[in-house]
Amino acid sequence: MKIKISKKWLLLGLSLAISTALALPVFAAQWNVNDILIHDTTTIKTDSTWRTYATGLTEENGLRQIISSDGLNWSLGERILVQPLAWWSNYLAEYETNQWAPDITFYNNKYWLYYSVSRFGSNESLIGLLSTSTPEDASSWVDEGLVVRSTSANNYNAIDPDLFIDPNGGKLWLTFGSHWDGIKMYEVDSTTMKPTGPIYSLASRNGGAIEAPTLMYKDGYYYLFASFDKCCSGSNSTYKIKYGRSKDVTGPYLDKQGKNMMNSGGTILEQSDMGAGRWKGPGGQDVYEHSPGQWIMVRHAYDSWDNGIPKLRINDLYIDNQGWPSY
Repeated sequence: MKIKISKKWLLLGLSLAISTALALPVFAAQWNVNDILIHDTTTIKTDSTWRTYATGLTEENGLRQIISSDGLNWSLGERILVQPLAWWSNYLAEYETNQWAPDITFYNNKYWLYYSVSRFGSNESLIGLLSTSTPEDASSWVDEGLVVRSTSANNYNAIDPDLFIDPNGGKLWLTFGSHWDGIKMYEVDSTTMKPTGPIYSLASRNGGAIEAPTLMYKDGYYYLFASFDKCCSGSNSTYKIKYGRSKDVTGPYLDKQGKNMMNSGGTILEQSDMGAGRWKGPGGQDVYEHSPGQWIMVRHAYDSWDNGIPKLRINDLYIDNQGWPSY
């Protein structure tokens, strides 16, 4: 049986379809970014330019930077901290000349870039700070000195910094940590941008691998994301992103089963593609609110179709009706 549809209804249907398409977000859940090497990411949009900073390659000094006009097509920008700062050696006898796991935030009319200096497998580490009002000029970054350090006498590791601006009252918090006793946090003085007050413990694996914390807040809950298990082994990496939530920024952070992240809890957000799947060991993540109420998860994953090279991955990040994160 044929069904006749009038031209009027066809035009109305076409109009509704176009309106619906225009109302959809520019990006789907998975952003179709080009292949570009990156590891331990932090992202920000400055005017019309997207900037992602990351751990430097082992064969190059400093921090890696990639830039994009649309968030999809990325190219290499200028490296930061190409020359090691003299004061690092006051605290560390030995360190890698490629810095690790930076974090970028815009606050009080400046861009603040926290970074890590350490040696692989050691917790003799430090977090330093740079600032600028013109990030497009790689030479404009001002050295703000030491933020926090750890030594062999500490049960934590001062790397993987992440600055969080609490929308409830505007307090600043710095999370950090890798392996050892897990994820730590300090309140940050809004004038010095450095720690003040006691240190808080947010998550621990009881000796297992956990690192790269990042925080977000939505509708009464704080969400803590962290990378679990083994990084830096190409396609054999077992990195995965887990999370918990809390009503208080200082915790406790509980997963979907109610397990405390201080006791190895954490719900998996993302892990390796199974079998012959392409992407392995996702982690080194950063949550970024690029528009009001619109978050993305930026991280690296190892491309098993290309010799296990770590590459940029971006997804829209949602909070579902039960208050849990998802892609």
